[in-house]
Amino acid sequence: MTPSRTRLALVAVLGAGSLALSGCAVLGPQLGGSAAGETTPLVDSLDLVNPGQLTVCSDIPYPPFEFMQGSDLVGYDIDIVQRIADDLGIPLSVVDSSFEAIESGSSLTGCDINASSISITEARQQIMAFSVPYLDDDLVLVAEEGSGITDLESAQGKRVGVQAATTGEAFAEENGLAPIQFEDGGMQMEALRAGTVEAVLGNQSVVLYNVKDDPQYEVVAELPTGEQLGVAVAPDKAKLLSAVNASLQGMEEDGTLDESRARWFGEAATEGDQ
Repeated sequence: MTPSRTRLALVAVLGAGSLALSGCAVLGPQLGGSAAGETTPLVDSLDLVNPGQLTVCSDIPYPPFEFMQGSDLVGYDIDIVQRIADDLGIPLSVVDSSFEAIESGSSLTGCDINASSISITEARQQIMAFSVPYLDDDLVLVAEEGSGITDLESAQGKRVGVQAATTGEAFAEENGLAPIQFEDGGMQMEALRAGTVEAVLGNQSVVLYNVKDDPQYEVVAELPTGEQLGVAVAPDKAKLLSAVNASLQGMEEDGTLDESRARWFGEAATEGDQ
């Protein structure tokens, strides 16, 4: 399979199992106010860390999920949290946080929501409550053509870059690699381009987005881990979690989630939902 075909096939998986809402507690439209900043008693009962606004922690930059485009903060996660804030009828405030703080749940002491391409794992479910999944996102190993790395086995003993505290790092360690950690995904990808590492291992959504215009890089291993991404809240925020699920359900039903997937991952990203 050529690199371009590999990328297309992987991206097509991104939307395949994004929402399965049956059995989930969902609060309806009564959550929102009539205008931004105008809340209802139910919104007031959500116990927001900053009353009257939705505060979200994200690891910025992490394209295509959250990154600066000129003076604007954009991305797939930003589309989602903006919709949640709009449905609640309150302003959105996004806080730049390290992924370590997000992954550990400690960021939720200062934020209502964690939204930063967070894979739902059993360990994380012990410390955070997750929304319904909004994206399927397996792992990939990417290397430069001609590097000699053709699979996981040939990556043994090589310099493989991963983002710290991610499922990519855990997978690399579990499979006998000695990964080189980077604080964020941007640094990980820059290390690949600079030759500091010989390959990178991470979620397909981020890695493939970053190499889509670089034909010298190829997917050398597809790693179907069955990962799904979700929005996280503190375990005691059941009403807020219901509001998040309601917004995700609304985005799925009115087509805006498909539009967002197509915008950030390409048209192929919506094929799995057909």
